[in-house]
Amino acid sequence: MTMQEPMTEQQPTGELTLRTLAMPSDANPAGDIFGGWVMAQMDLAAGIRANEAASGRTATVAVKEITFKRPVKVGDTLCVYTTVTKIGRTSITLYVECWARRQYMDLREKVTDASFVMVALDAEGQPRPVEG
Repeated sequence: MTMQEPMTEQQPTGELTLRTLAMPSDANPAGDIFGGWVMAQMDLAAGIRANEAASGRTATVAVKEITFKRPVKVGDTLCVYTTVTKIGRTSITLYVECWARRQYMDLREKVTDASFVMVALDAEGQPRPVEG
């Protein structure tokens, strides 16, 4: 038997690329996780997915508008989903969503999303054509 999770919004889109636990060292005294930590997890997930799509090294060149919709709390599991939305000559654009699975609850909430632009790099760190 599978349990359905109540959703406050739509279902996550894309591929589950990263899942991690929000720890006390990542939070302010009120137990809210720092936005910079959430952004770092999004960047890691974008890098993982872009490296796969580019068949090699990539680097972040732009992040387009991150708006935090809900807080992430200590003990929540942060789930980061990625979708490749565009592949250019040397770049890959990804849509990245973060969902928090609330501690001790069957509840997932979308906390933020953004578009990440990654560039494929050669061994010298210069842009190279995407070989996806």
